[in-house]
Amino acid sequence: MTVSRKLVLHFPKQMVDRPIICYLVRDYNLIFNVLRAQVNPQQEGLLIMELAGEEGDYDRGVDYLKSLGVKLQPLSQDIRRLEPRCVHCGACVTVCPTAALALQRPSMEVSYEDSKCVACEMCLRACPTKAMVA
Repeated sequence: MTVSRKLVLHFPKQMVDRPIICYLVRDYNLIFNVLRAQVNPQQEGLLIMELAGEEGDYDRGVDYLKSLGVKLQPLSQDIRRLEPRCVHCGACVTVCPTAALALQRPSMEVSYEDSKCVACEMCLRACPTKAMVA
């Protein structure tokens, strides 16, 4: 069975210059799509990516990353909406490039579909009540 998941990878600073993603492709037959990356020398690296492949290959690839000290978490844990803070003003909807945030009609309430989110963090800056958090 093929699996596809969006992940947030936190690399220890000693790992940012190693080509570990090429090993995921070559050794584990995985397909990746980088959604966002922040890599600087001698600093922890951040990579948000979609990783796909056969379930066994995927599991082995994830185990490989963990064995290197890479911390992994599902993307849905990276950007969250704090419902009690949201006033449904729609400011986040206008800046969301993937329509993960959308205005529902006729209720005019903002909905959040984390599976569409690419963690660009535009909503964090746009939200006046800080209902969107990382």
